[in-house]
Order: sequence, then structure tokens, then C-alpha cells
Amino acid sequence: MQYTKDQMAELDILIHYSLDSTQQGLKVHSDAAEDKIDAVERLFDKGLVTQVDGGYLTDLGRKAAEHAQALILMLAPHHHSVAS
Repeated sequence: MQYTKDQMAELDILIHYSLDSTQQGLKVHSDAAEDKIDAVERLFDKGLVTQVDGGYLTDLGRKAAEHAQALILMLAPHHHSVAS
């Protein structure tokens, strides 16, 4: 199984959300790249963000963003895992 182009675009949106505050949203402007506009619309349709152009993360969206951002950190070139 591979990530689709659409899923990659959605992940790219999710990693741009700040997890430091629930009061910090994101807006994808109408002049943004079409793949970003489409991705945020799909995230809205899936119930992960509050507005069709971004807005705030829903509870489900926050979990998705946490996982997406954690994955980016885990895959970073200098990540070292600790064996238990």
C-alpha cells in the first residue's frame, strides 16, 4: 500500500497546523495551489477541520495532525529511537 497523492496533500496541510494552541487556525486562500485547496476541502468533508478553507482542527483533526506531525519527526534523518 502506498500513500496517494491526495493523502500526501492532506498530510501536508495537517503538518502546518500548530498543536500549541486550539485557538490557532489555518486558512488556505483561493489563490493557493489547487492541490492545497482540494486537500483542505477533503479534510473538511472528513470532519477534520471546521471550515472548507481550513479554520480550526476538530477533535478528530487534532488527533490526525498529532499523528502526522509525530510521523514527520520519526522519519526525520536525525531521529534516534531508543530500544526498550
